[in-house]
Amino acid sequence: MRLFMVIAILIFAMPMTGFGWAEGTNILLDPNLMCKKTRRLRGKLAEICRHDSALLKEIINGINLGFRECEFQFRNRRWNCTVLRKSMRKILMRDSRETGFVNAITAAGVTYAVTKACNMGQLVECSCDKSHMRRNGGQPQMVNAATAEEALERQQLRQQLPPQRADNENSQNNSNMTDIMLGRQRNRNRPGGRRGRRKFWDNIKFPQGEWEWGGCSDNVNFGLRHSRAFLDAKQRQRRSDLGTLVKLHNNNAGRLAIRDSMRLECKCHGLSGSCTVKTCWLKMPPFREISARLLDRYDGARKVALRNDGNSFMPETPHTKPANKYQLVYADDSADFCTANPKTGALGTQDRECNATSTGPDGCDHLCCSRGYKHRVVTEWTNCNCVFKWCCEVTCKKCKEHRAVNTCL
Repeated sequence: MRLFMVIAILIFAMPMTGFGWAEGTNILLDPNLMCKKTRRLRGKLAEICRHDSALLKEIINGINLGFRECEFQFRNRRWNCTVLRKSMRKILMRDSRETGFVNAITAAGVTYAVTKACNMGQLVECSCDKSHMRRNGGQPQMVNAATAEEALERQQLRQQLPPQRADNENSQNNSNMTDIMLGRQRNRNRPGGRRGRRKFWDNIKFPQGEWEWGGCSDNVNFGLRHSRAFLDAKQRQRRSDLGTLVKLHNNNAGRLAIRDSMRLECKCHGLSGSCTVKTCWLKMPPFREISARLLDRYDGARKVALRNDGNSFMPETPHTKPANKYQLVYADDSADFCTANPKTGALGTQDRECNATSTGPDGCDHLCCSRGYKHRVVTEWTNCNCVFKWCCEVTCKKCKEHRAVNTCL
C-alpha cells in the first residue's frame, strides 16, 4: 500500500508539459481528432467542429500546407522535417527549435488557407476585407499614404474592441471608442510620449500621390482569428506551463509573419494605358516567402526558461535580450540528427544526398556529420528537344543524361 501511494505521488508530481504536448501533437498530425469529442468543446472551436465543415476543411488544408513548406525549407538540412508520423510525433513532444518552427509554420498555413478561401468565395461567413473603405459609406475614396495609414490604424484598433462593439460598425459608441484609442496611440508616438509599437503596415510601400482603396483585399484578420480559435483553444484551457507558453508564442509568431508580410498591389485605370485612377488593395505574398522568413527566425530562435511566476518565460542566458513576439523560442536543445534514434525521432543522415561543392547545410561535410560520402554516376532518361504542335500538344524526345550523385555514409 505504501509503495502504491509513493508511485501515485510521483505520477501527480510529474510536470504535465509532456502530456500537453502529446495532445497538441495530435492536432497537427490528425486535425480531425480535435472535433471527435464535440460535447466537451466550447466557444468558437465547438461552432467550427459542429456546424462549419467548409471552414474545418480549409483549416486542415492549411496544416498540410505548413507541413509541405516545412519539408521544402528543411530538405537540405540534417533534420529534413519528415512527415513520417512516428518521427514527427517524437519531435513534437519536445519543446525544441524544430517543434517551434512546425508550430509557427502550421499556424501560418491555417491563416493563409482560410484567408485565401475567403477571397475565393469558398466560405459563406467571410469575403474580401473592405473595412478600410467604410469611412466613406463603402464608396471608393481617394487617399494618400497618410490617410491610408490612418485607415489601417483604425482597422487594427477596431479589432481590439470588445466583440459587441467591433461587430457594430455603424455604432456611434464604436466610432467614439476608436477615435479615443487612435488619439492615445498618436500621443504615444509624439516626442516625449511612449514609444509606438511596431505596426504591420510599416513594411507596406504606399504609392506616391493619391489613389483609392478598391479591389479585393485579403481578409487576413478573419484567418488570424480562426487559426487562433482552432490551434490555441486547448492550450488556453490548461494551466500555464513552459510547453504551453512556448507553443502559444510560436503559433502567434507564425500568424504575425503572415500579417506583417502584407503588400499593396495596384492597378491603373484610364484611356490608352494612362494611369488616371489608381486602385490598390492589400494582398498576402506567396506562402513560400512566408516560410523562408520563418526559417530565418528558426535560425535565430531564443532559448527560454520559465519564470518564477509560472505564467511567463525569460531568456535562459542572463543578460540576454528577451524575445519579441515575432521571434521563435524553444526550451529544449535539439536532438542529434546525425544518427537514427527512435527515442528522439531522429532518422539520421545515412544515404542522404549531399552537395560535395557546397559549404552550406547541404554540403557533404556538414550533412554527413564528417562521416564521409559515397560518389557515383547515375544514368537518367529525361525529356529533351520538346516541340509545341498546334493545337495543343507538346512532343519530346528522350535523352540519356549522366548525373553525379553523392550520398552520406
